[in-house]
Order: sequence, then C-alpha cells, then structure tokens
Amino acid sequence: MPSVLITGANRGLGLEFTTQYLSANWQVYAACRHPESAEALQALARARKDRIEILALDVTRAPTIAQAAAALQGRTIDVLLNGAGIIGKPGQRTGSVDYTNWAQVLDVNTMGPLRVTEAFLENVARSDRKLVVTITSGLGSLADNTSAGAIPYRSSKVAVNMVMRSVAIDLAERGIASVVVNPGWVRTDMGGANATLTPAESVSALRKLIETLGMQQSGKFFNYDGREYPW
Repeated sequence: MPSVLITGANRGLGLEFTTQYLSANWQVYAACRHPESAEALQALARARKDRIEILALDVTRAPTIAQAAAALQGRTIDVLLNGAGIIGKPGQRTGSVDYTNWAQVLDVNTMGPLRVTEAFLENVARSDRKLVVTITSGLGSLADNTSAGAIPYRSSKVAVNMVMRSVAIDLAERGIASVVVNPGWVRTDMGGANATLTPAESVSALRKLIETLGMQQSGKFFNYDGREYPW
C-alpha cells in the first residue's frame, strides 16, 4: 500500500489531497497544527480509520515535528507532500510591508517544508517512490511576475523553490527526488472565490502529475497541468 504524508491537511488543497488519496486507498498521514478542531479531517478519519492517521504538527515548531516523526519511526512514506502555507497580510507592496508578518510567512512557507523534509527523510528513503513534493505558486516565478505586490508571499515561494532545488541535489545520491509544483489559481481561502480551479480539479491534476515524477524530474518546477513552469 503506498503512503503519503500531507502537511496542512485540515483545509484547502491539503484536505482535498487527503480526501483523494484516501479514495485511492493510500495510507495517509495527515498533519495539521490542531487536529482536535479539524472537523472535516476528523470526519474523514471516522469514515476511513483504517487508512488515515492524524498527526499534530506545526511546521514552524521543531518539537511538534520531532514528535510526529517519532510517531512514524520505522514506517515508509512514498510521497512527502509539503502543503502547509500562509499568504500573509493583504496589500503588502513596496512602502507597505509588515516585516514581522513577512518573517512569519517565510517561517511557514520556506523554512517549514525543509524542517519537515529533514525530519521525515529516513521514512522517505526507505520507500519505493522516494519523492518529496512541495506546493509552491506561480507567484513565486521571477519570470512570471508582471503584477507585483504580495512581497512576503512571493519571496517565500521563490525561496522555497531554491531550497527544494538544493534538496534535489543534496539527496540525489540517495535516490530521493524533490519537485516543486504550482497548483494553479484555486478556489480556497487563500485563492479566493474568483479563482479558476476547484480544489478537486487542481488536486486531481496534481495527483496525475505526481504519478509521473521521479529522479529524471527532480529539481524541476511544474505547473499542475504537467508543463514545466518558468523559474
């Protein structure tokens, strides 16, 4: 049975990934900060308790990551899916940046995925797929920035792209692939009501893409539809 660890599994894309991987009969390790208040996630657990384990994990707090990793010691993780993320306060353009909030966004979106990857590295290494997938954004593309604004969020995604490209190089000798993916503009709390994709559409496409990923694709940046995205 293939297995996936999903961070940010209580809402948005993370919840949809959890739902779809459960439907496909994967073993799902669903991680979020406050499992006790994650009602939708708890409902999935009640329905599919044979296939899901919920973990308390805050990507900005190393002790919670270590505790979750200890709970899964010795188990395999075929796909580690870094899905937790925040967008930061609105309206952060040149001249109106909240630097404290920027630091928070970087902590979650950039350092968080690396903390999680490092903590679960041995679980991934012992699996068949050996794949780390990190949800980034088209807003993290330097080449595709024609609208400006959202400086904290954009910079956090540019930075995590570089981090995960370095991870791909660092872990190549262990046969572990690391890829960043753009989910598209999705109708979540982060994407807003005017977005062009539903979570189900985005995640369905991303799951098809993930099935094609391996060492040949490691270190690359892909759009949800499978095309490479400009850095």
